[in-house]
Amino acid sequence: MSELRRKALAPGGKTISRKAASRQSSTTSSRATSRQASRQNSRAASRANSEDEDAELSDETTFSYGSQGDFGITEYPEDSNSAWQEELGDTVQAILERKKSSFASREESFNKYVHILCAKYAKEAITHQKTGIVDSCLRSIKSGRTEKESLLATKALALTIVSAPDDEIYDAVSPTFKRVISDHESMPLKCSVIHALGAATFYGGATLTETENVMDFLLEIIQSDGHSVGAGDEAGVVTSALEEWGFLCTQLDDAEDITAGSMDALVDQLDSSEVSVQVAAGENIALLYEKSYTEAEEDELDDRHEAGSKFIQRYKPYPRVDSLKETLSNLSGGSRKYLSKRNKKTQQSAFSDILHSVEEPLKGPRVHRTENPVIFESLSLFVESI
Repeated sequence: MSELRRKALAPGGKTISRKAASRQSSTTSSRATSRQASRQNSRAASRANSEDEDAELSDETTFSYGSQGDFGITEYPEDSNSAWQEELGDTVQAILERKKSSFASREESFNKYVHILCAKYAKEAITHQKTGIVDSCLRSIKSGRTEKESLLATKALALTIVSAPDDEIYDAVSPTFKRVISDHESMPLKCSVIHALGAATFYGGATLTETENVMDFLLEIIQSDGHSVGAGDEAGVVTSALEEWGFLCTQLDDAEDITAGSMDALVDQLDSSEVSVQVAAGENIALLYEKSYTEAEEDELDDRHEAGSKFIQRYKPYPRVDSLKETLSNLSGGSRKYLSKRNKKTQQSAFSDILHSVEEPLKGPRVHRTENPVIFESLSLFVESI
């Protein structure tokens, strides 16, 4: 990221990329003003990185707003099905009756709804009201009275999509999601809606072409360091885009073209000064190396008993693999002195796994520590985000 990378590389006397340099020269004055106004939200702002720093990774990418008990929500015993179903019904009605509600009551209703859907499988209970729920959530996302209302509505909508998938919801929500990501001033909301867009694309009936279009939209955010959506050098926005890009990539059977068009941008983000950006980019690189292998066809088997167990690399994901491995190895050693102890530990652990996946894509990370290696092709990127 231009500003973040400049911070990271300055101590070593390195220069920023040509892309960042050209953008910096054309936007310095406007970014100086915007950074002053948004410094409170920016993870790119300078800060003390002492050994006692306890910063969370990618705080902006989380949907959570306070604890589940913010509004006195009841904890449901395992055998009290009627209690949570009754409260869910009342909560849905409150969400639908917007004309009689204040922003505070909408915040309370969305929070209750989120809590119930996180605790209970509620597909049957919400399916017949889903159209109204989606509409109400979209209205609060677009024009919520407070940032908190919009964020809670985003989480409520994402959970609705995941709880009750269908083939029409992507078309219903994607225009609003892209508009909010591009135009809204709230950086936390941009992050949250990026995650919701990933959920809608994955679970909401998007075609392969639409999925690839969303990935291109996210890749543009990554390549531009957030500038394409008015979030220049916002680490949280770039991290969210990286995470959802990787999440959607798991759907693709053939990732060769996607790999060719994205690897340079992903490798570029390894130079970020923010660990959340580095890790998300690295995990996507590992995923692309895994996806370069496919199961051998029948005529490629040396023995019929190899069927289902022999995999062949169809293409080389990155031409400068030795340079990439050196970068990953340096990151796995926690080479940057300015990092806090916590972030350095996170960086070391993540990039140790990422490096192993690039070196041994068929085995994946932690192959020496468990019989069942962790595979980056998983839902964890999205699940952790909501």
